[in-house]
Amino acid sequence: MGESHPSRRQYKEEKGKQPKVKGKFRSLAIRTMLVFFICAALITGGFAYTAFAYVKEAPKLNPEQLNSPLSSTIYDMNNKKIMDVAGEEYRKKASLDQVPKSVQNAFVSVEDVRFWEHHGIDFKRIAGAALANIKEGFGVEGGSTITQQLVKRSFLSSEKTLKRKVQEAYLALKLEKEYTKEEILEMYLNKVYFGEGAYGVATAADVYFGKSVKDLNISEAALLAGLPQRPSGYNPYEHPKLAEDRRNLVLSLMKEHEFITEKEKKEAQSIPVKDMLKKQKKKNTYNSFTDRVIEELKEKGIKEDQLYTEGLKIYTTFDPKAQKITDKVLKTDDYIAYPDDQFRAGVVLLDTKTGEVRAIGGSRESNTEVQRGFNYATQMKRQPGSTAKPIMAYGPVIENLKWSTYEQIKDEEIELNGKVFKNWDNQFHGNVSMRTALQWSYNIPAIKAMQEAGAEEAKEFAGKLGIHLDEVFPSYAIGGFEYGVSPLELAGAYSAFGNEGVFNEPHTVRKIVYMDGKEKNLQPKSVQAMSDYTAYMITDMLKTVVTEGTGDMANIPGLPLAGKTGTNELPDDIYGYGVTDAWFAGYTTQYTAAVWTGYDKIGQDSFVRMEDSHNAKLIFKHIMSEVSEGIETPDFTMPSSVEKVTIGNRMELFIKGTVPERKPVIINKPPAKKNEVESKPEVTEEEEVVDEDTEEEEEEEEEVEEQEKKEEDENSKEQEKKPEQNVEKEEPDNSKTKNPEEENPNHENTQPPKGNKDQDGGNNGHSDGDKGEKDKENPGNKDTPPKGEEGATGSDPNKGKPSGQSPPPNREDENKK
Repeated sequence: MGESHPSRRQYKEEKGKQPKVKGKFRSLAIRTMLVFFICAALITGGFAYTAFAYVKEAPKLNPEQLNSPLSSTIYDMNNKKIMDVAGEEYRKKASLDQVPKSVQNAFVSVEDVRFWEHHGIDFKRIAGAALANIKEGFGVEGGSTITQQLVKRSFLSSEKTLKRKVQEAYLALKLEKEYTKEEILEMYLNKVYFGEGAYGVATAADVYFGKSVKDLNISEAALLAGLPQRPSGYNPYEHPKLAEDRRNLVLSLMKEHEFITEKEKKEAQSIPVKDMLKKQKKKNTYNSFTDRVIEELKEKGIKEDQLYTEGLKIYTTFDPKAQKITDKVLKTDDYIAYPDDQFRAGVVLLDTKTGEVRAIGGSRESNTEVQRGFNYATQMKRQPGSTAKPIMAYGPVIENLKWSTYEQIKDEEIELNGKVFKNWDNQFHGNVSMRTALQWSYNIPAIKAMQEAGAEEAKEFAGKLGIHLDEVFPSYAIGGFEYGVSPLELAGAYSAFGNEGVFNEPHTVRKIVYMDGKEKNLQPKSVQAMSDYTAYMITDMLKTVVTEGTGDMANIPGLPLAGKTGTNELPDDIYGYGVTDAWFAGYTTQYTAAVWTGYDKIGQDSFVRMEDSHNAKLIFKHIMSEVSEGIETPDFTMPSSVEKVTIGNRMELFIKGTVPERKPVIINKPPAKKNEVESKPEVTEEEEVVDEDTEEEEEEEEEVEEQEKKEEDENSKEQEKKPEQNVEKEEPDNSKTKNPEEENPNHENTQPPKGNKDQDGGNNGHSDGDKGEKDKENPGNKDTPPKGEEGATGSDPNKGKPSGQSPPPNREDENKK
């Protein structure tokens, strides 16, 4: 094994014995090198004035900054400090004499093999890096010494600019003049970032191996020495193979530079990295919101080690009050009695106008078990069920075909690509308006609407709302996505409906400020994703969903609110009355929220029972009502591009210029044959008899029209009394439309005959033919209108929630329908 460098004591003794002329010579050498470097920079770049200005602007060598890691600080929406990215427990220090020579040699081998020889700058290494940069572009390879790295981590940003490199070199030479090599190495080893929130080699030894730094072996030393280049990329917990390859490279360099023998190298390389690590440390250092902040910064090009070493000021969109409310609703039983500890939920609350995320409920657990654990609000992706209908069906068809909210669609059984689609109630309702179809979450009208708009148009519409799909199938109209969406994505999409069609990508970070005062704005640009009439007409229909449809349990009296429910049916091998996922997404002019509830894995004993499927609505209701308290929330403003038309006793919306000359009349036609899909709506206008020959004929025409109007009114009354005639029932008075499911209060699905799903709403996407196509893999969704229900089991009446829960519908009663 090659000779090790002298110890700190030996170095100082030797230094004391040296003639003073050597000290003068060293000082002169450093000054000469500094002058040489500056001159080289001037000659090479031709920027004499600029280079001297860079040196003049260089920060001072502050001892406190040299000896302390510069963790970034996170601030809330009011610019008040929330927390440092890493706590004090991640900042252990070790003196150099506590660090084994093998550990020191490992770092020198991989980071700066001539560390003990140069005076802060390694010109040989710079020459090699310069050659690489000439060939592949500036900044592709660095020639920084350990001294330069210490300077950069203490005083400068990581930007690859000429200014930073000039200042880095100048300060490195200055640092070598004021501190010994041992002092520089000690400061470096205590400052460098190793991933997992660990600053310094002493902290890293504890985090990864559960031992003191003085007890590290050669293999462990090499693993740690390989981490600073890419702390997240070489993280041994997440990328053990890459970490092992990196460790082996360090060991090879140690052998090459004669710090270890061939035998020591092979022995150290033979140990699997997985066997070296201790169990990942459990810490409740982050909450769901700061988790997302860090992930978002990484997505925007800010490396993880920058967050821990560059002292960034991170200004976020975080609302402490909203987060406190969200945590309390999810993590306590003060609002909702959750069925069990395995019941999961994810919530995102954001500003409707800006897309700024105010709160994130990423877990129901009071204490996150693993540092930066799984976030159900941002990382979880599930099929969105019927919450997709405004995005995939009704939004695109209004935008592209200018349908009115009264557009008539025939609700009937259809078969597409061998797949039979049905509704959640296993019934068909004949001609229904688009508003009514959305109000009661019927599937067939949504599928037909998307077909009319066009699959590509639906895909494009969703993409403008931040939901990017590779391809679109009929089942996508009702939420049967192949990969699903997260609550964060769904909240972003819904906020555009409440913001006059303007989409703002959901974001948690407003800007970052570097140590030198430079700011970087990270707020995304606004995009006009749809016409204002589309946004308003969808919103108006979703208000009906909340006030008198499937979402009425989420309604908040006195608060103008729009929203949509969404559920997914159980797979064929699970028997019971329930769903796999339950969603609710809604918004006011101030806030938008999306809520998902469900289980990690679906099984016979782990699915959302119907009495718990309403928890998503209740979570939304409690969070939205409390964050809106004391804040003025105006109603949605109808744009000039929309016109109101009274039809029956309901106000319907038309795009300006599309209102028919006469009110539409529903015409009953014989039921279509099974699997027959009608592409045209069952709506016509009264034909006008045009004959201008005589005044007598005109008077006769008026009499005929008056008679037809009387007959129409009589027919409408008959249709209200006879819903089985496939005619959409409009409200006869100011009371709410009766929920179709109210008539089925006592059904419980028990082991059905093989091949028969026999579950409420379960056949809406069931296929009797061959399986295999994409849309067959996505069974669709079902929604369960809660009209007449008093709330989910366990609700607290003192919190303003309805109490009680209606039992499942009775199959016998349903069959009588």
